[in-house]
Amino acid sequence: MEQEALETPSAGTSNLGTEMTDIMVVDLESFVHVEIDMENNNGISEVGNNLNREEDEEESDDDSGTDHFNSEKSGTQLQRSERPAGGNSNLPDTFQTSHLLFYERFKAYQDYMLGDCKPSEVKAFTADYLEKVVEPCDWLALWCTDVFDVLVEVCDVDFKDLKACVRLVLPLQCDTRGCDLTEESMKSLLDATGDKVPLQQLQVVYELSGDFDQTALAVEHLRFFYEHIWRQWDEEDEDDFDYFVRCVEPRLRLYYDILEDRVPAGLVAEYQSLLQNCSQCFQHFSVLRSLLSSDSDSELDNVSMVEGLKLYDQLETFRRKLHIFENPLLRYVLGYKGNAPQQCVQSRGSRASGVKVVHVVTASCSSMQLQSLLSDRLLPLCCSEDTEIQFHRDPLSAVEVCHDGDVVIVLPGVYSVSGSIFLPDSITLEGFGLPDEVVIEKKNKGDSFVESTGANVSLSNIKFIQHDAIEGILCVRQGTVNMENCVLQCETTGVIVRTSARLTMNMCDIYGSKGAGVEIYPGSVCSLVGNGIHHCKDGILIKDFADELDVMPSITMENNVIHNNEGYGVILVKATDREQGVAADRSEEQPAGPADSQPEASAAPLLTSTSSAQSSSELTDAHAESESSSGADAASTSGKMWQFSRQLSRSKEPSCSRAVQDLMEHQIFVSIQGNQFRRNGMGDFGTFFY
Repeated sequence: MEQEALETPSAGTSNLGTEMTDIMVVDLESFVHVEIDMENNNGISEVGNNLNREEDEEESDDDSGTDHFNSEKSGTQLQRSERPAGGNSNLPDTFQTSHLLFYERFKAYQDYMLGDCKPSEVKAFTADYLEKVVEPCDWLALWCTDVFDVLVEVCDVDFKDLKACVRLVLPLQCDTRGCDLTEESMKSLLDATGDKVPLQQLQVVYELSGDFDQTALAVEHLRFFYEHIWRQWDEEDEDDFDYFVRCVEPRLRLYYDILEDRVPAGLVAEYQSLLQNCSQCFQHFSVLRSLLSSDSDSELDNVSMVEGLKLYDQLETFRRKLHIFENPLLRYVLGYKGNAPQQCVQSRGSRASGVKVVHVVTASCSSMQLQSLLSDRLLPLCCSEDTEIQFHRDPLSAVEVCHDGDVVIVLPGVYSVSGSIFLPDSITLEGFGLPDEVVIEKKNKGDSFVESTGANVSLSNIKFIQHDAIEGILCVRQGTVNMENCVLQCETTGVIVRTSARLTMNMCDIYGSKGAGVEIYPGSVCSLVGNGIHHCKDGILIKDFADELDVMPSITMENNVIHNNEGYGVILVKATDREQGVAADRSEEQPAGPADSQPEASAAPLLTSTSSAQSSSELTDAHAESESSSGADAASTSGKMWQFSRQLSRSKEPSCSRAVQDLMEHQIFVSIQGNQFRRNGMGDFGTFFY
């Protein structure tokens, strides 16, 4: 073998001479060594294991700090969390673990701590994870409560109960808040607890050696889980789903969405209030349930049983609403009832003097622009003596001093505003030029860009560019907004039309929304004529909420072009009644009945998703002819049936599998004609049952 190798040099190495021969000899000696090890039945396995270890180390270089079994090899070290300066204590520093990224916590819970456990298995899986990672004894930690922080030494860990057996480090080192603690009082407190404290109340003392890095991470994951993820009522759920997928992931995403200001402030406040109410309701229900005797027929127990059933129904309602908030899709689909601080802006009304003001917004302008402005707008508006002109450098300062009947004229330019634009009065905000020439851009974070509550607001010839806004680019909370020839470059949601509000939008262009281009709430009136809605998550989203519906929205859609949206061109969000859902499921499973054999009903197929080349004008024409032709009526009815093709779970998850009833029966559309739908990712029409 050695001779054959020496006689066959590789290409391009013939000039290396003796050096190459030496290299080959070394390789051959290594090869012979492997053969010798093979005779001892351990060489190949050891070499293979070493190679596998090297490959694993290379692949784990990109792993996060929560890789609890390879962190030292990947070179990750936790940072030091220094104690606040100026304190009265000399407590040691701890590990900095509170600033972990989303993917680090996600990886820890999914791969190490919870896996695919059921709700009833959470504690057992957690204990097993901690037993593999946490040092069992001989490490220092701070026992942290709302009242004190005290240095202790961990002597043992009870993984089953998630508690640590500790003893005080003497002399006593503590930091108190609003009380005085002595060594004797702390010993008495520990005696009362059996020298055991919850693991999640411990913060591991920092050490440079890195021996306790994984212990600190594990304790942090435990603390975060029981503080932000776990709910007291989770154990009440049936063990028929993956707890991580159903609860942990959406709650973790919601936590980081709130942390990174991606959720409207009003929605956060409502979610926290709902969570608190649900917790109180569960506590009352648990106390009442524990007091009930299973074999008692006393009148008191019967009354308690009735009260318990009421609490249970209330608890289920709270939990269902929490599930909606925690679902990333339903969170923005359902929104909240308008408790944001923007509604505190009050209308200024008309001026006491009766003077009307024309506000001109410009940083600078040419003589030609000024002359054109005078002849085209200012002279017609200022023909009476009770009108004056004011000049401003930005649109926000002009709007903030407007009263009823004022007009704001924005000259060409790019205007950056730092706050939201509130329109509580009936004013006119118009651009003097084409929309691409008059640009209002918002860069700072905030719940929304433009908020309108005025009785009659007009917007025209302006391009709005949204950056870092959490909610919509325009929210019509109440009153009426007439918008014409505007461009809306969205970042989150487009135009929102709240309950009892009115929107008339003509010849506008909406694009870039991560939600819907237009969201229409129940009880609102919306007229969309000649608009372009494209490159959004969905084109138009119509909300039909069974639990808060008094009247249906009234919608006019004419000559709009809805195209290139990721989801549907038009989508209806609708609550599913349980009995109706069961009946619909059964009807899907049963073969076609006599009604399906009618020739009129079979004249046209059920529309699952209209093709990109088909326009809604064809559907509208069929609907218009339905009054005079029964056959055309059946075809139109069949054509306007919407069907959502996605198949989701029919248990507790939102259901999207059943066909929607004809929306014409609900009188949502006052008029729908001449619309064009093109290249929408999931189809032209759809419905979402929740």
